[in-house]
Amino acid sequence: MTNRININDLSVDQSLYELIKTEILPGSGVSVDRFWSGFENIVKQLGGRNKTLLEKRDELQQKLDEWHKSNQQPVDAAVDVQAYKTFLKNIGYLLPEEGAFEITTENVDEEISTVAAPQLVVPVDNARYALNAANARWNSLYDALYGTDIILEVEGCKKTAKYNPVRGAHVIRYVREFLDQAVPLAIGSHAYAVKYTVKSGNLAVVMGDGSEAGLGWRECFAGYRGDPESPSNILLKHNNLHIDICIGEGLFIGRGDLANIYDVKIESALTTIMDCEDSVAAVDAEDKVRVYRNWAGLMRGDLKTTIRKSGKTLHRELEPDREYLAPDGKPFRLHGRSMMFVRHVGTHMYSDAVTCNGEQIPETFLDAMVTVAAAMLDLRGQGRYRNSRVGSVYVVKPKMHGPDEIAAAVELFALVEDALGLGSNTIKIGIMDEERRTTVNLKECIRAASARVVFINTGFLDRTGDEIHSCMEAGPVIPKNDMKLSPWLLAYEDRNVDLGLEAGMLGHGQIGKGMWAAPDNMMAMMEQKIAHPRAGANTAWVPSPTAATLHAIHYHQVNVATRQRELKTCMRASIDDILTIPVFGPDDIGCLRHGQLVKELENNAQGILGYVVKWIDQGIGCSKVADINGVALMEDRATLRISSQHIANWLHHGLTTEKQVKKVFEKMAGIVDRQNSSDPMYQAMADDFDASIAFQAALELVFKGREMANGYTEQVLHARRKQAKALRQQ
Repeated sequence: MTNRININDLSVDQSLYELIKTEILPGSGVSVDRFWSGFENIVKQLGGRNKTLLEKRDELQQKLDEWHKSNQQPVDAAVDVQAYKTFLKNIGYLLPEEGAFEITTENVDEEISTVAAPQLVVPVDNARYALNAANARWNSLYDALYGTDIILEVEGCKKTAKYNPVRGAHVIRYVREFLDQAVPLAIGSHAYAVKYTVKSGNLAVVMGDGSEAGLGWRECFAGYRGDPESPSNILLKHNNLHIDICIGEGLFIGRGDLANIYDVKIESALTTIMDCEDSVAAVDAEDKVRVYRNWAGLMRGDLKTTIRKSGKTLHRELEPDREYLAPDGKPFRLHGRSMMFVRHVGTHMYSDAVTCNGEQIPETFLDAMVTVAAAMLDLRGQGRYRNSRVGSVYVVKPKMHGPDEIAAAVELFALVEDALGLGSNTIKIGIMDEERRTTVNLKECIRAASARVVFINTGFLDRTGDEIHSCMEAGPVIPKNDMKLSPWLLAYEDRNVDLGLEAGMLGHGQIGKGMWAAPDNMMAMMEQKIAHPRAGANTAWVPSPTAATLHAIHYHQVNVATRQRELKTCMRASIDDILTIPVFGPDDIGCLRHGQLVKELENNAQGILGYVVKWIDQGIGCSKVADINGVALMEDRATLRISSQHIANWLHHGLTTEKQVKKVFEKMAGIVDRQNSSDPMYQAMADDFDASIAFQAALELVFKGREMANGYTEQVLHARRKQAKALRQQ
């Protein structure tokens, strides 16, 4: 039992109380008494409404189940979709669409409102990851290319223990071609440049034959460092993104370069979501203190960590702003760090870190109050660095179901502002379009937050998990890979952009796309992820700073604002397609039984076990998990939700049996154990299945998948993680 502090009707974990008192509130202008009285008011005013909204979810799910049980055949697009839509309208699931409107959000930083670029999502409880992400605004393009499969490891070009100059030459060639595409010279190519100088406020590039060339678009020259005749840095700008050509003696790549360029650094992850939710394993007050402490450190600008790498001790802290001289010689600065959002937990999560009259409180209330209070040093300009330069706090709200829940979040933010003495609409909202009821009512969801919204995005994984659970009784769903090409998903991705543009997001906020899940497969990412800016998304998630640097190239290749203006004239994607349920036909099931069934089960079980074992035993909320083919994939609770719901659906509809599923899990546990054998912290599952809390949790996620509200995995994960922590403390 932890020590508690009693404040009126609240009971607060002592470690959380001390954190807020000594590390978060000092300098905020908010007293401890005001903080807790304001929070108690929020809990009492909105606690009942939160429960009502959750009850509404359960009520609608029950009605969906009943309807599908009475309509077992796959939905026919010509007839049954219309009957289905009528049913959804009658039960208040599909709401009427009101008239046209445009968002009125004010005070939005340009990284969110107008500049298109990649976005990182990282667990904020891991200081190293959080700092790496915050510092990923500026990254080395040379390093990103040299260390990944973008440069093929053909003969003579392999990555070796020592620097390979042949591979380095391929990197330089690739970057020169990039420069020719993004910031071309008026005559000639960057490949033949031998010197970069500044003359009369313009860039002058000396070629190998002694001739000089300027930029094809002079306005792309943004600044420099050092002596104009022999600058150390040349700053270029294209599609609102900066490119920094670094000149001088480098250690490896660039040594011997004709123009003495030792690196090219480009703006990469302009925004980062510091995540308190799906990528974090925070199950109690101890964990939440770590989450909040790191976020507060980011807002103060003093978060630091020390790591060991290649036998060396490295120190990590936030990067300072970058200083340059404008073309006319006047000094200026550029933001040195990614613009930071914070993502709160979902409405369905409750916490005993604070209780009110003995009852747990909605954890998202606590997230809102604490993270915004921590951001007040930034708002007051008292941190080491500025995050928002226009005085806003950016919050991503996940797992909301429909406009009523968006409206409840808006009311929560208004009460937090009042409690902390902030101006109206200081807290901005990012709407995660990852639940089916939000997707089909997206326009009204945006309307409900029209004075705060700065972000909407799609995500295949959670959205598919909710699709499966919502339609659990409709029939057996198709395999996951087939799901990616199903009509509902394609229409969902397009319609999200369509409605965002209709609502005035162009030039005012982000329309985002989901994660590239294979962090080691960058060549495939470069081939495929350009589809996101082409689809009108001005940001998209990437799994690492390196991936952000490479994906940033796509935003030089596509002018997203121009693309959005083109798409704004197009017809909306069909909601009828979105409501097409992804279930098998009878003939398809027969084919599956003879071929694909076991492979699909094994693939799902592999992902579940590989993720859950680290979550339960080590408290790692997001990790690279090798699949059955050895390909490393980023896994978090969203991937877990879809995999567990997928097997639960097939089990429910008789495509498999509990005995077969358990056998598959036991087989895959042995494989996962071998894949993690080099991890000294790893606890094997196959040695004793009954004693492995992680293995039992994985089975529970599947066998109780239909019972879990909306298919969310947190109930099982949190209970099992607490069980594992308790055993260690005995």
